Amino acid sequence: MTRKQFNLTRTALLTYASELNDEVIDVQADYFDTTIRWHLGHALVTMEKFLFRYPTKSENIPASYADLFSSGISPQDWEEKAPSLEELLKDLELQQQRINEFNELFWKSNVTFKVPFGSVETQGDLLIMLSFREAELLGKIKTMHQVIAKDKNE
Repeated sequence: MTRKQFNLTRTALLTYASELNDEVIDVQADYFDTTIRWHLGHALVTMEKFLFRYPTKSENIPASYADLFSSGISPQDWEEKAPSLEELLKDLELQQQRINEFNELFWKSNVTFKVPFGSVETQGDLLIMLSFREAELLGKIKTMHQVIAKDKNE
């Protein structure tokens, strides 16, 4: 059930994001303090941080992503070029594959660090919480896209 929830959420995110383009994902619409590109990167970095201990113990994604997509960072703060939409989608797909390679014993094992939100005891609990968070990000991405499309048509 845990991985099923994650896969439903991640597949929905990838499906929706694959219909977007670089022009749209870099618009910072009124009422939002980030962009769609930032949210896609943030989904990737957050999952990598909690499940793979990025950036200290994971080299699956570039270390520079932490400087672009971590909480508290805004696209206005970026000092380097952000990855393309295609790169982010590829990284999200590869991460999904890596997450699905964990065995059942891993998902039943206890989390060995303090999780900042929720009642999280096992890695499975962590994946549920992270999947919920990613679904929230997808909702925000969809809302941002609607606002951008409306603004563009006015």
